[in-house]
Amino acid sequence: MIKLCIVDDHAVVRSGLMMLLNAKEDMEVIGEASEGNEAIELALRLRPDVVLMDLSMPNGKDGLSAAKDLKQALPDLAVLILTMHDDDEYLFRAIHAGASGYILKTAPHEELLKAIRSVAAGHAYLYPTATKRLMSQYVDQLQGGDSSSFDTLSDREKEVVSLVAKGYSNKEVAEQLVISVKTVESHKSNVMEKLHLKTRPELVKYAMKKGLLNFE
Repeated sequence: MIKLCIVDDHAVVRSGLMMLLNAKEDMEVIGEASEGNEAIELALRLRPDVVLMDLSMPNGKDGLSAAKDLKQALPDLAVLILTMHDDDEYLFRAIHAGASGYILKTAPHEELLKAIRSVAAGHAYLYPTATKRLMSQYVDQLQGGDSSSFDTLSDREKEVVSLVAKGYSNKEVAEQLVISVKTVESHKSNVMEKLHLKTRPELVKYAMKKGLLNFE
């Protein structure tokens, strides 16, 4: 049985979803919330398998912020974004926030049920056109890198990227740049967030694409 919580600021939407999902033998709605803070409290208390989350909720914490906080508190929880926003920016921000899936409110009921079952089983789900756009962006990044993200880095952050990618430890980077180890760690954290990177190998590949591995 897949246990769900529904988070949407419209009561009519929540009611309709509850009727649809509770009619399925393998699904049960165990809670509902109208905004993000309430959703976090609800999920921590009820421990659902899937949280069906709207993005735009004006009277409290929004869906993206709530999804990020929920994934930090409950890493095994699947958050499925259900929204009207067919927009690349929202899609990519939802993925970076840790959402397991993204589906539009205009999707057929069977597609929504498929998405819920998919994320509940530990898989990722994106509606078809979103998958194409995501793959297109990934290919563009492989070919030329994310120049817009790179432009947001300060000169000091670029220096840190270069040294870290070359294999220097935080202490060694700090000594070369005459800053504290804590400052190096702060720069690294900011860089990884700006560039949407998670591991050192990813950082090395990025630095290589940007020509930051020129050893003197």
